[in-house]
Amino acid sequence: MKKFGISQSVRRKEDLRFLTGEGRYVDDIVPDGAAYVGFFRSPVAHAAITHLDVSDAREADGVIGVLTAEDITAAGFENSMAFDTLKNRDGSKAAAPVRPILATDTVRFVGEAVVAIIAESQAQLRDALELVDVDFDDKPVHVDTAVGGTAIHPEAPDNRAFDWSFGDEDATSAAFDGAAFTTRVELVNNRVFAASLEPRGAFAEPEGDRIHLSINGQGVWGTKDELARVLNIDAGQIRITNPDVGGGFGMKAFDYPEYYVTAMAARLFGRAVRWMSERGEALLTDNGARDLVTTAEAAFDADHKLQAVRIHSLSNLGAYNSNYGQFIQTEVAMKVLTGVYDVQTVFFNVEGIYTNTTQIDAYRGAGRPEAINVMERLMDGSARQLGVDGIELRRKNFIPRDAFPYRTVVGELYDVGDFNRVLDRAIAEADIAGFEARKADSAKAGKLRGLGLAYYIESILGDQNETTKIEFAEDGMVDLYVGTQSNGQGHETVFAQILHERAGIPFDKIRFVQGDSDRIAKGGGTGGSRSVTMQGSSINATADIMIDKFRPLAEEELEAAVADIIFEDGAFHIAGTDRQIELIALAEKARAKGKADLLATEHENVVPGRSYPNGAHFAEVEVDPETGVTEVVKYTVVDDFGFLMNPMLAEGQVHGGVAQGIGQALTEQVVYDADGQLLSGTFMDYAMPRADDVPNIPFHAELVPSTANEIGMKGCGEAGTVGALAAVTNAALDAVWELGVRRVDMPLTPVRMWQWIDAAKGAAAAE
Repeated sequence: MKKFGISQSVRRKEDLRFLTGEGRYVDDIVPDGAAYVGFFRSPVAHAAITHLDVSDAREADGVIGVLTAEDITAAGFENSMAFDTLKNRDGSKAAAPVRPILATDTVRFVGEAVVAIIAESQAQLRDALELVDVDFDDKPVHVDTAVGGTAIHPEAPDNRAFDWSFGDEDATSAAFDGAAFTTRVELVNNRVFAASLEPRGAFAEPEGDRIHLSINGQGVWGTKDELARVLNIDAGQIRITNPDVGGGFGMKAFDYPEYYVTAMAARLFGRAVRWMSERGEALLTDNGARDLVTTAEAAFDADHKLQAVRIHSLSNLGAYNSNYGQFIQTEVAMKVLTGVYDVQTVFFNVEGIYTNTTQIDAYRGAGRPEAINVMERLMDGSARQLGVDGIELRRKNFIPRDAFPYRTVVGELYDVGDFNRVLDRAIAEADIAGFEARKADSAKAGKLRGLGLAYYIESILGDQNETTKIEFAEDGMVDLYVGTQSNGQGHETVFAQILHERAGIPFDKIRFVQGDSDRIAKGGGTGGSRSVTMQGSSINATADIMIDKFRPLAEEELEAAVADIIFEDGAFHIAGTDRQIELIALAEKARAKGKADLLATEHENVVPGRSYPNGAHFAEVEVDPETGVTEVVKYTVVDDFGFLMNPMLAEGQVHGGVAQGIGQALTEQVVYDADGQLLSGTFMDYAMPRADDVPNIPFHAELVPSTANEIGMKGCGEAGTVGALAAVTNAALDAVWELGVRRVDMPLTPVRMWQWIDAAKGAAAAE
C-alpha cells in the first residue's frame, strides 16, 4: 500500500499555503492599477423606473465610465442573462421572461443592479454612486411562496412560472382510493443563504484583442460560452480563470450580472477592472436556496407497505429564472423522489412561483436535501399516524438488497445498496438502546429529548465525462490538469493520491492545474458531488493511456521485448530481474530524444453510470420547554460512499454538510417583509450556526462499492446536508410530541418552538 495512495488519510497538501497566507483568491491577484466597478441597486422590490439621470455621476471625480441598460445595448452587448426552462405538465413551455443584466424599465427585487459605475478608487466610486438620480413608481409587491398577486412578469399570470408534474396522477389517485391507510404531512422548507467564507468577486483585463475574466466560481467553460454571447465575440477571444475559491456550495456555480459588467467595462475602457462583493451586497444578490411549501401523502396496504406517494410543492423562484432555478425542485429533486423505498406509483407536482425576492438556485445538495427531507418527514409522520415504530416502517419498505440494480419509478438506476446493513451499523453506533436512559437524564434537567432518523440517498449530478491532462514539465514536476474546480474540498490532495496510486509518480512531484480555459480545453466543473468520481476515473484512464504510450521507449531503453516488461510502482521492470527505469526518468529520456508526443497525455473519459451515496443519520435534540431553546446534543452518521479515496477528507465533507444542515434546521432563515425589504441582511440578523450549535459528529463508513464507475466511488460532498434536515427536525418533533405538538418546521428557533409548545399546552388546557 502506497503511503500517499488511495484509501489513505493523507493530509491536504494545499493547506500549507492556505494556512500561511499564500492562498491566491480573486481579490489577491487583481492586476495593478485596476479600476473599481460598483452598482447602484434598486432600493425597492417592485417599481417602474420613471426617471434615470447619470450625468452628474459621469462627471464625478475619478469616474472612468457609467453603464446603464441603454449603454450596454448601444455598445453592442447583450443585456440578458441565460437560463434553462421546463415544460409544463400540459406540454407548453414554462415562463421565460427576460432577465436583464442591468434593469431596463422595471426593477423586481431589492438589490437588482440598475447602474454600474467604474472609477479609479473605491472612495470615488462610492461618491459617484450617490449622484445617480432615479425615480420609481412603486408597484404591488409579492413575496409569499403562493400563487396569486399582481403579476411580476406579464408572461406569468398569478406569478406562476410553471406547473410541472411527473408520474401517473390517475393511477396514484386509484392507489390512494384503494389503500388501507393514508398519511399526510405539510412542510415548509425555509429559504437559506449560502454564506461562503469568500464572497463573490471578479476582475477582467484586456489581453490584446482578447479579454481575461477571473471569477471565484465552480468552473470556467460555461462562463466562457455565455460571456462570448453577451459580448458578441468569438469564444476564442475569451479566457476565463478560477483561482483559489473560498467556498461555493453551488451558489458560485452560476454566472451573475456583476461578472459580465466587469468584463464589459474592461473591454470598453481598455483597462483592468475589479469587483468584490461586500457581505451585505452578497446577502442581497447571491442566489438563495430551498424555499418550498409542500404537502406530501403516502398510501399503505394493511401490512404497512408503501403503495403510492403523492407530493405537491410550491417552489419560490425569486424575481427571475436563475440558471437552473426551474429544475432544482423538479427534475433534480425527482432523481431521489422516493428515497430508499420500494414504491413504483407516484405523482409529483411542482408549481414555480415568481416573487419580488432574490433568485433561488442550487445550494449544497441542490434538490436532493429538499426531496429527502420530504420523504423522511413523511415516513416519520406516517409512523406516528399509523402507530408503528419509524425504524421498522422504513425497514419494511427499503429496496431489498437482492433487488439491485434497481430501476426507480423516476428511471434512476440504483446500482448497489444494502440499506439494512447501513442502518444496523447506525443503530449500534448511535447507541439507540441507550436513548431512553439519556431521555430520562434530560428530563431530570428539565429538558425534553427527542430522537430523529433520516435515511438518505442522493444522485451524483453533472456531466458523466471529464477531461484530464498529464504533462511532464521541464522542471521535473508532473502537471496534472483537471476539469473540475476545487472550492476548498481538497482536490489537490486527492487527485494527486489517485495519480500517485495509478502511475507511481511521486506524490510531491505532482503539480495541480485547474480553472483556466486556455490551459484546459474542456471540463465539467464542480457540483453535484461529481468531482472525485468523474475526475478520479478520468485520471486513472489517462494514466493508463500514458503508461501504454511509454512502453515502446521502455522496451528500447531496457533492451527487452514489450512482452517481458511490466509496469508497477512508477517504473517499467524486466520481469524476473532487477532491471528497471522509472517513469519520470523515462520522460527525461523522451525529452532528450525529441519525443515530445510522449510528454503530454490528454484524455476525455466517460463514466457509464451515476452512483448513489446513501446513509443513516441519527440526531438527538434537547428542547427547553420554558424557553424553546433547541440544541442538537448527539449526532451519528453512517455513510455508504463506496470506496473512499481519502477517509479524512470524506469525514470533513460530512462534517461540513451536517453543519450546514443543522444551521438550516435550527437557526438560518432569509426573511423579507411585505414590501420586499430584506430583514436578514447582516449576520446580526441572519443566524449562521456557531461551533457550539454543532456537536461532535462521529463518522462511520459502511461501504458498498459502486459498480457504475471503475473506482467504486459514490461521492460525498453533499451527503451531510441531504440527511441532516429531516434527522434534526424529526428529532425536534419527537421531543415535543408528548406535549401535544403535532407539527414543527425549520428553523427551530427558540421563539417558534416556544410558540408551538405554548399553543399545544393551551389546546390541552381547553379540552
